Amino acid sequence: MFVTDSPSPTSLLGRPCRRHALLTLPAQEAHVSAARHFAAELLETWSVPTGERDSAILIVDELAANAAQYGHERMTLLLALDHETLHIVVTDSGAAVERHRPGIASDEHGRGTGIVESLAQSTEIRQTRSGREVRACLRCSP
Repeated sequence: MFVTDSPSPTSLLGRPCRRHALLTLPAQEAHVSAARHFAAELLETWSVPTGERDSAILIVDELAANAAQYGHERMTLLLALDHETLHIVVTDSGAAVERHRPGIASDEHGRGTGIVESLAQSTEIRQTRSGREVRACLRCSP
């Protein structure tokens, strides 16, 4: 596991930000709770208000669960607080996810992305050379 917390620029956001932290874990379901707890403790330390913090933790949980399910080797969580915006970026080493999988009832899977989209002000999913990157931005009042 690798963790950093400093006010320096981040390569994943491409610009300097006030605060950021990076966590890298194996892409396994057993590590989703570690990502969630890491985010909860960090956002409390950063004094993110409770409502926004709860939304952010749910976003982290959903994105980390997807990364654990579809990533092959590792997943990385970047949290960056830039003025009044919290950037949540989860990367994994998996390939693009098929939207509808035959044989799986739609009421059992597929809600995570909808939850993230309803909580975040913006979301973006990109396929990179090394895997997939999902970004969600959430406004945080001071």
